[in-house]
Amino acid sequence: MVGARFFFAGFLVLLLTGFSSGTLAAPRRSGSPAPQSQASQQSQTRQTQAQQHTSKNVEAYTLPPDLYAKAVKYSRAQYILYFVDFVWGVIVLLLILHWRIAPKYRDWAETTTKRRFLQAVIFTPILLLTIAIFELPTDIYGHWLSRSYGLSVQGWSSWAGDWAKSEIISFVMGIILVWILYAVIRRSPRRWWFYFWLAALPILLFVTFLSPLVIDPMFNKFEPLQQTDPQLVTALEEVVHRAGMHIPPERMFLMKASEKTKAVDAYVTGFGASKRVVVWDTTIQKMTVPETMFVFGHEMGHYVLGHIYKGMIFGAALAFVLLYLGFRGMLWTLSRRSSAWGIRGTDDWASLPVLLLWVTILSFLASPITNTYSRHDEHQADQYGLEVTHGLIPDSSQVAARAFQILGEVDLADPHPNPFIKVWLLSHPPLAERVKFALTYDPWAQGKQPEFVK
Repeated sequence: MVGARFFFAGFLVLLLTGFSSGTLAAPRRSGSPAPQSQASQQSQTRQTQAQQHTSKNVEAYTLPPDLYAKAVKYSRAQYILYFVDFVWGVIVLLLILHWRIAPKYRDWAETTTKRRFLQAVIFTPILLLTIAIFELPTDIYGHWLSRSYGLSVQGWSSWAGDWAKSEIISFVMGIILVWILYAVIRRSPRRWWFYFWLAALPILLFVTFLSPLVIDPMFNKFEPLQQTDPQLVTALEEVVHRAGMHIPPERMFLMKASEKTKAVDAYVTGFGASKRVVVWDTTIQKMTVPETMFVFGHEMGHYVLGHIYKGMIFGAALAFVLLYLGFRGMLWTLSRRSSAWGIRGTDDWASLPVLLLWVTILSFLASPITNTYSRHDEHQADQYGLEVTHGLIPDSSQVAARAFQILGEVDLADPHPNPFIKVWLLSHPPLAERVKFALTYDPWAQGKQPEFVK
């Protein structure tokens, strides 16, 4: 999801708990621009794919027995890892507090310099690096899992390089944000949570704007889609025209994901001058032009339906509540454990693990809320994709169903997640539901106007 989930996770996890490994992790940079001749080869491949797919109508999301068993096993492993990762993250923070690691780093910073900003420069990276190293086993296992099931093709050295890059970025952002956080705490011990919330909003907006221009290219290779697949650009422009939008070809990009993953995806990112639509090269390799048109229509729906700014508002409101709860929890904890943990008070650098502990727990408990909101937006984007491609491509419902089927087969999507997993973990509707909706949504046959694209 491009709205609330990104903003909320960015605000709470990136700004507060996400300085450790993984929150800014992205695929690595790869490849060189494809020559123009490759575009014609892709066109021929697409024609062959289209001929093969037209005889394979999808009636429901199904997998052959061997792939079904593999998808179920992989999904369950991912679910277990999610909860283990949360529990281990809490344990790591408790160990850091019990062993008084943060006070040792604080003392080092304060004896080195009296300047508060330079203290943040010393204290923040070493604390975040300590947390990241403790959490490294679950990160490594997660990558091993994706490699063992064939979703990831990224080598360990490349993965380690991405991990290191994400840590460096996290250190830079962490220094600024932790410095601001404790400056606000010192000035307003009772209302710092509100003022930090206000200060963090424009910072996150700036990072969201800058990310596709500066951060993403550090991990991925992006190329103008017009250069690699002009046929696809022409088709996507038809969808843009049908939607009444203006997304010029120079805002359409190909991401060279195939050197890292076999998964298929596309996404929208940025806003204003940095707004762009990104299609993974794996998607282009595995889907036909009509199927990619639907995927593009889905992603475009996030912008047309206002999911970006609505999600930011939702995420900011939820962050407001959880920061207040984190503030209350931090006060309660320090009133009981500050002496045992060697923490002088809320304005002490060493109190940061306490705040991170509470935000980690509260973010975890808020997952059903954020994911429910996300699933709503993703369902609307599915509906928009069906409406905007209706009439542009033959049998658009079947095309959308085939796109979902391919997505499930490649990504090993869980065929039948139980209700608890759906509510707590899934940011998108289960694929079985998405396929069913694609095949049954037909207001035109009933003489009704579609909801979004008239």
